[in-house]
Amino acid sequence: MTSTYEGFTAEERAAMRDHAKELKTATRRGSKADKAEEARRDVLAKIAEMQEPDRTLAERVHAVITASAPELAPKLWYGMPAYARDGKLVCHFQPAAKFKTRYATLGFSDQARLDEGAMWPAAFALTEMTAEVEARIGALVKQAVS
Repeated sequence: MTSTYEGFTAEERAAMRDHAKELKTATRRGSKADKAEEARRDVLAKIAEMQEPDRTLAERVHAVITASAPELAPKLWYGMPAYARDGKLVCHFQPAAKFKTRYATLGFSDQARLDEGAMWPAAFALTEMTAEVEARIGALVKQAVS
């Protein structure tokens, strides 16, 4: 083989820097309630920084997730809005601009209870938000935390 490893992309390095910053910030926070509120504000601020159409998608995804599973705590994960239960990531929103892809993604971790036979989707492409898409996200999130 003659291919050579060229390292991480600029986007991947930026995501790792974001994650390191998130971990550092989390260790400096006070009480559990303060940490949760500050993490929620961090997620909303990150969403507000996004360009369209990612911002609108992220706002709706955030609203659907927090309404469907209020037990999930918003947090940043590699600079992306994410939602965790007992500190463990359940799902996250990846804006298209994050890695210069043609669509945003709603991804689920292995903590999500989406198991369906021997194979099931763990990430979903998002290009627009419709009532049908919102309903499907709500159902997936409810299943994920069931």
